[in-house]
Amino acid sequence: MAVLPIRIIGDPVLRTVAEEVTDFGPALTRLVEDMLETMEDVDGAGLAAPQVGVSKRVFTYQIGQERGHVVNPVLTLSEEYQDDMVEGCLSIPGVAFPVRRRAQALVTGSDKEGNPVEFPAEGLLARIVQHETDHLDGVLFPDRLEGDDRRAALRAIRAIDYRSRVEDTLSKRSDHVGSAFGAGQVRGAAFGAGGAS
Repeated sequence: MAVLPIRIIGDPVLRTVAEEVTDFGPALTRLVEDMLETMEDVDGAGLAAPQVGVSKRVFTYQIGQERGHVVNPVLTLSEEYQDDMVEGCLSIPGVAFPVRRRAQALVTGSDKEGNPVEFPAEGLLARIVQHETDHLDGVLFPDRLEGDDRRAALRAIRAIDYRSRVEDTLSKRSDHVGSAFGAGQVRGAAFGAGGAS
């Protein structure tokens, strides 16, 4: 297993709709194991494959001692919403805002061997599976914000000196991984009408 570098906002893979997994072989098993190790290393609650540069529909999650993964997840969401909670993202270091999420989700998909997976999620777990599934659709949490919060989040992202933020983030992770950007190059964040990219 290995700790993988995490892609930072501005990387196109974070804005690409991930492909469905069709090959449930050793490469997928290795990806899931590496993602679990990476998530634990950075103390994350969840991690989607695009965040480690792999455009496949896979995410991992952990709450306390409970951890797992879902391949090709499909969410059935409740009509009701939970109270807004501040969310951050490993791919947008230093930015966090309250995000509106559905109260419950029924999660269906597969495990890394292709066996069916189905479980109900509520509270924090419901929030995590929604956040990670958004990543698989090329959606970042600021896209879910509205009004003043959305404008404030986009201003906060634009105001960040991403070169120093990325260098700081990578230096903290450098004991485990190399640069996600290769040869010290840092891509600048780009923004379009649809929000942060």
